[in-house]
Amino acid sequence: MAYKIDEEKCVGCAACVDACPAAAITLGDDGKAHIDAEKCISCGTCAAVCPVGAPVEE
Repeated sequence: MAYKIDEEKCVGCAACVDACPAAAITLGDDGKAHIDAEKCISCGTCAAVCPVGAPVEE
């Protein structure tokens, strides 16, 4: 199961971008993190490092 970003919680700190071993997360023009579901390996690293709990399982 892939992860997605709860955009209401995301503060754009990029902790998840730096931590993702699959390079599946980028910051969009809106300053929020976005996960490419096709690249996501569902490891949960993003959720573990996010200070606000924005990455959630779909």
